[in-house]
Amino acid sequence: MQKPRRLTHARNRNKETKFFDYRRDYRHLDLRKNPELYRVGRGEEGVLLVEPYKSEILPSLRFKTPDEARRSSRAIAALFAKYKSDEDFVGMDMARKFMQMGFTRARRYANHKSGRKYDADFRVLPKDEDKVKALSAAIFFAEWQKLERDAVYADLKIMWRAAFG
Repeated sequence: MQKPRRLTHARNRNKETKFFDYRRDYRHLDLRKNPELYRVGRGEEGVLLVEPYKSEILPSLRFKTPDEARRSSRAIAALFAKYKSDEDFVGMDMARKFMQMGFTRARRYANHKSGRKYDADFRVLPKDEDKVKALSAAIFFAEWQKLERDAVYADLKIMWRAAFG
């Protein structure tokens, strides 16, 4: 069987489905029951909206210390593996998004101890490096990249985007 080709540019997809659809009523939508309504989007789009996955994965997200980041990334990776064994692409993608979010949040606090990147005038604040949070970010980054490289996930993502956006 020929491997599906990667869709690399937004113009290759239907304009209505290329991004995560924030117009949906996610409070009343169970995407495990209606997975065809899920859109991959870009990066972490929709990570805090998609149920029941948000409620299953979010409690595991911790990045304050490298030890917490290790435990957290292992827990999220275990959920990814469970979703994979259940052939649940939406769950796999949500676990990947949470792993990415662990990296981006830890990195934000590694760069800015307050977590604030901008001042009141929207100017970027100077970096105030926190080496502990930087380690946490590195842990999440490595795990996120493992999920991205998972062959089953990568193939399903291509097929999902071709079919649903």
